[in-house]
Amino acid sequence: MGEEVEAQEFSRADRTRHREKVRRNLDVFARMLREARFDTDDPMTGLEVELNLVDDSDDPALKNAEALKAIADPAFQTELGQFNIEINVPPAKVREGGLTTFEESLRHSLNDAESKSAEVGAHMVMIGILPTLAPGHMSMGSLSANPRYKLLSEQILAARGEDITISIDGTERLRTTADSIVPEAACTSTQFHVQTSPDQFAEYWNASQAIAAVQVAVAANSPYLLGKELWRETRIPLFEQATDTRSEELKAQGVRPRVWFGERWITSVFDLFEENVRFFPALLPVTDQEDPLEVLERGDTPILPELRLHNGTIYRWNRPVYDVSNGVPHLRVENRLLAAGPTVADTIANAAFYFGLVRALAESERPLWSQMSFSAAEENFHTAARQGIEAQVYWPGVGQVRATELVLRRLLPLAHQGLESWGASGDEIDRFLGIIEQRCLTGVNGAEWFVRRMHETGDQERYDGLRATLRDYRERMHTNEPVHTWD
Repeated sequence: MGEEVEAQEFSRADRTRHREKVRRNLDVFARMLREARFDTDDPMTGLEVELNLVDDSDDPALKNAEALKAIADPAFQTELGQFNIEINVPPAKVREGGLTTFEESLRHSLNDAESKSAEVGAHMVMIGILPTLAPGHMSMGSLSANPRYKLLSEQILAARGEDITISIDGTERLRTTADSIVPEAACTSTQFHVQTSPDQFAEYWNASQAIAAVQVAVAANSPYLLGKELWRETRIPLFEQATDTRSEELKAQGVRPRVWFGERWITSVFDLFEENVRFFPALLPVTDQEDPLEVLERGDTPILPELRLHNGTIYRWNRPVYDVSNGVPHLRVENRLLAAGPTVADTIANAAFYFGLVRALAESERPLWSQMSFSAAEENFHTAARQGIEAQVYWPGVGQVRATELVLRRLLPLAHQGLESWGASGDEIDRFLGIIEQRCLTGVNGAEWFVRRMHETGDQERYDGLRATLRDYRERMHTNEPVHTWD
């Protein structure tokens, strides 16, 4: 969830001062881009996974503080809801066996965390939305204790001026309201990070936007919310609505949403940070003591805390990241649109598909985005979220096509090529892309498996069926056999 923020109130003067400081940060960032001060020699990749916690009955366990104390591993962090935690997997280089390293590290950490957290009555689940969440969990009492979360909720509700409305029409229909951003906590994701040079950032971001729909189609894993079967990737509309600071009138005026696909292809990473500053008022106008220009001119690297904090409250599905490691700045694309799970093997397969495909397209001689309108990419994205593995999307040179057919015929070979460029081993490529291939051939991803199994419960009361199906899911999750192999 980003930088730590203490509980506080903000004055009008705080907001004015913060706006000026953010703009100063942006000017310094622009100068750093011109002067090529970034680490670009040997790009790293990264992985974060958000997890849900359930009790022995497979209902939400509001125990993240107890679970984290039991786990006692700094790689695990608090998240927005008391039924969430997050694991940050150490970054790795694909050419050094990074995919296998990710898999082994994540598997080991999850096994260790599960055995320890189970002692306090909390079990790990990798799924996009916890199916057994009930309306009673959608209250301020479910927020984690970190002051940042309460403050963020207050600021979003104050900006909106009214309760948050969740309205999703899928297989079934959901209408509800919330007096906090707790519905956002229902959305748990996997985040892939790709480090890139300033010169190549636009290509990697544009490529990530273009393939977002296909990623979601083959990896959808969030079909239920508050007892309703909705979209195959219900996280997408839920997250868009749960953090929306706009009233209906502001929506009608065309004000941009804070959960944003974007509206254009870019030519520089600066485009995204400049849009952040130009379009979005600060939610957390905390001003740091750092003078970024002074830091830069003495030869050191500015942290740009205001720009980074502001960026952390604008929820692009592919987010630009400025960070500093060992005194050297770098840039990353944070791909944050996929649900967690179902298994570690599935998660790393999703990573391999993304890392390989985005590199192949970013380095293509004829950019895909030069052949495709941005609005088509956005429409594809929401279609894939609604329909999952059955989705049809638009693709240049093909027209409307089943996402699975597109992956099998065109995109898997490109992903293979991209992973070879990264330096992945042949065994890694075959294994992880083979999981994606089999999902497409069988038509089974996490969402599809869960919905089919739920339909087999027949006349069972809905939440009883959800608990039973989630228990089955959780047991299979720990076998690490990919979801397409589940009976």
